Amino acid sequence: MKWTINSLEELQEVARKFLEYVGERKIFALYGAMGVGKTTFVKAIGNCAGVTDDISSPTFAIVNEYQTKTGKVIYHFDFYRINTIAEAMDFGYEEYFYGGAPCFIEWPEKIAELLPSDTVGCYFTELPNGSRELEVKL
Repeated sequence: MKWTINSLEELQEVARKFLEYVGERKIFALYGAMGVGKTTFVKAIGNCAGVTDDISSPTFAIVNEYQTKTGKVIYHFDFYRINTIAEAMDFGYEEYFYGGAPCFIEWPEKIAELLPSDTVGCYFTELPNGSRELEVKL
């Protein structure tokens, strides 16, 4: 499935359609260049899910936890600063990835061997006109 996103207003609608499309899946690997909109997409997902917290990049924290209005949790990871698989293992990634809560993972290529087999690939590309394309592979 592919969507083209021409504006921030359209992003919210794409986030809603994305959630419908992926159904009950929980682990999402967000691929794309720096600045392509991965964190902005997680913000839009959070809006759809009723997140009450401020959503920001977890670059230095590695993982941010967001609460929804209904008390559910969404995890947002940024492995950009991870240099070895051991670093990801040290913070207990299994509890997050296999805990049943949605996990949105930026820079998943850094920990590819740790990703569950049912991880949904989300590929972000900036198009020549400045719009973004999101391709989702289940």
